[in-house]
Amino acid sequence: MKISARNAVKGTVKQVHPGAVNTEVVIEIASGVEVVSIITKASAESLGIAEGKEVYAVIKSSDVMVAVD
Repeated sequence: MKISARNAVKGTVKQVHPGAVNTEVVIEIASGVEVVSIITKASAESLGIAEGKEVYAVIKSSDVMVAVD
């Protein structure tokens, strides 16, 4: 895989929650550390997203905000 995004984190699909249009994908990137993504149902099916599959969480953003209490 070659991609221009600088933030690609390898992980394992932990949970898949399909909906009528979108699918929520929970990716475990380290023990106890998860990234959640919402993708189209068609994309999830095309990529063969299923629990236990190794995937990359690709993060492309022009803004990163930091907050504190």
